[in-house]
Amino acid sequence: MYFNDNFNSLTENYLFAEIAERIKKYTTENPEKKVLKMGIGDVTLPLVPAVTEAMHKAEDEMSQASTFRGYGPYEGYSFLREAIKNYYGTFGVKLNADEIFVSDGAKSDLGNVTEIFSQNNTVLIPDPVYPVYVDSNIIAGRKIIYTAATEENGFLPLPDKKIKADVIYICSPNNPTGAVYSQENLKEWVDYANASGAVILYDAAYERFISQTEASRSIFQIEGARTCAIEFCSFSKTAGFTGTRCGYTVIPNELERGGIRANSLWYRRQSVKFNGVPYVVQRGAEAVFSKDGKEQIQQNINYYRGNAEILANCLYKLGIWYTGGKNSPYIWLKCPEGMKSWQFFDKLLNEAQVAGTPGAGFGKNGEGYFRLTAFGSRETTTEAAKRIEKFLK
Repeated sequence: MYFNDNFNSLTENYLFAEIAERIKKYTTENPEKKVLKMGIGDVTLPLVPAVTEAMHKAEDEMSQASTFRGYGPYEGYSFLREAIKNYYGTFGVKLNADEIFVSDGAKSDLGNVTEIFSQNNTVLIPDPVYPVYVDSNIIAGRKIIYTAATEENGFLPLPDKKIKADVIYICSPNNPTGAVYSQENLKEWVDYANASGAVILYDAAYERFISQTEASRSIFQIEGARTCAIEFCSFSKTAGFTGTRCGYTVIPNELERGGIRANSLWYRRQSVKFNGVPYVVQRGAEAVFSKDGKEQIQQNINYYRGNAEILANCLYKLGIWYTGGKNSPYIWLKCPEGMKSWQFFDKLLNEAQVAGTPGAGFGKNGEGYFRLTAFGSRETTTEAAKRIEKFLK
């Protein structure tokens, strides 16, 4: 009997586990020091009233025989899929409800969707990148090639027609860099994928943070995307569902390869390996799209945007290069004085008691850069900015 030895090709520690270990070591040795955690992108604001009210009502339904729900549909309840469909309509995207699949989060789907693709496919991934894209394909044993995201291209690489790939990962607004593709640039990727027969896996988890009209909320705003793209979205960062777990994936009916519909494959995969998101959670997610829900969640988004502005203003005053913040909850900064990413992490932790995320943990091109998150409290963010300014002056 053998285990999957592809796991041996993964980096020794998952990035955020390594960060946690270093913080734990420091706090154990310095118990009197308070560390401000500006690294892992977990939210701090609670679920909004519209969501919790819907969940309480659904819990009451589950306590009565006449309204109790058992196993739900693999693809999600129709009430939530219709709400998502209508939400897409608010920015001009027409979807069919049967193209929407509710899940326990974008991270799960981004890792699991690889199962509907051949192991022989070549995967194109930007560097730096959210680690799940890389690790899930390493585990599957696929060939991975990288496209360089750099300061020179604004951390937004464009397609190279000389490169042949079968599956392409795009994240916009980007994690970790916060950079956002324009619709014009996304059209280049869509045209490239359609011309080569590739499929784009589009991570739109942070789309609610976009404020610029020239940027896309969805890849399906781009002509031609329905024949080459799958979109992943999440309630985690927009509506605070990190501990509640809910997201969705959109697979257009037109997406076919070799006469096989990707939509049908994904439904089959989900029906074999997934029993759906709890009814109570889906009712909460439905409330995200209600009038009150949208207004309350926008207040939370504005709160995090305010945090990002505090961090951005701090770096601007110090003359430190950065991207992100405006359309993203992440700030991606260049480490000062040519420091390496982990060197800057340790120095910032030890001298200012602020913890961020080393860019090197996201790939080769992340070396020399650092990520800060705007998901903390206003008090923590303000204090972190003061400490960073004092530390770097």
